[in-house]
Amino acid sequence: MERGIIRHYDSEKKFGFIRSDDGVDYFFHGGSLSPRMQRMAGFLREGFRVKFDTDFDMKGDKAINVQPE
Repeated sequence: MERGIIRHYDSEKKFGFIRSDDGVDYFFHGGSLSPRMQRMAGFLREGFRVKFDTDFDMKGDKAINVQPE
């Protein structure tokens, strides 16, 4: 699993970006949050530490299974 911080999260549109500890930015959708993180989604802020798996699609790198660290 990768580790990083929430760089941006739009709670209304339910998407955001994570910057991994090695400096790569990953898009994530609210549906990619673990059930625990979905309950916390209204409280996500820049700098919140997370761990996540990665995937790739036509739009680029994305984070999946996003969990609190």
